[in-house]
Amino acid sequence: MAVLDGDAEREFRDFVRAETAALMRAAYLLSGDSHHAQDLVQSTLANVALHWRTASQHPMAYARKALYHQAVTWWRWRGRRPETATANLPEAVRDDGDDGDRRLVVRAALARLTPKQRAVLVLRYFEDLPESETAALLGCSVGTVKSQTRHALSRLRVLAPELADLIAFTEVAP
Repeated sequence: MAVLDGDAEREFRDFVRAETAALMRAAYLLSGDSHHAQDLVQSTLANVALHWRTASQHPMAYARKALYHQAVTWWRWRGRRPETATANLPEAVRDDGDDGDRRLVVRAALARLTPKQRAVLVLRYFEDLPESETAALLGCSVGTVKSQTRHALSRLRVLAPELADLIAFTEVAP
């Protein structure tokens, strides 16, 4: 395991301070759960730290790719090992935003999509990545990104008709 020297450690700490919030948003949208999102970001940052010499050239690109790959790995793992219910309820997520109702609807609708559809929408519309970068991050073709996007938006129309104005906007956006 590589240990970061003084300058590299300082650069990594600056990166963590600057980009953790963005990584948390993406992780939360991918996982639908704040605790899983925190675990996902922690695992991603550990990976980035281990590979900082390579990652420091384009740290956010490296971190995003690591985040999405880790999320896919966890989806596959959870599919083989189902979660078990516990007696304790999770903590309530506090929403200080002005548009809390819409966020709840978006969160619930995203949670009901397939993991790949959710990832495509998060990368395309929340992270604002082009189709080619989305395809590269997910390890699929641009055609798959396009079809998954179309299927996901169609499913969102059914799951959350109250988001019709938002969905219509995303379809005309480049």
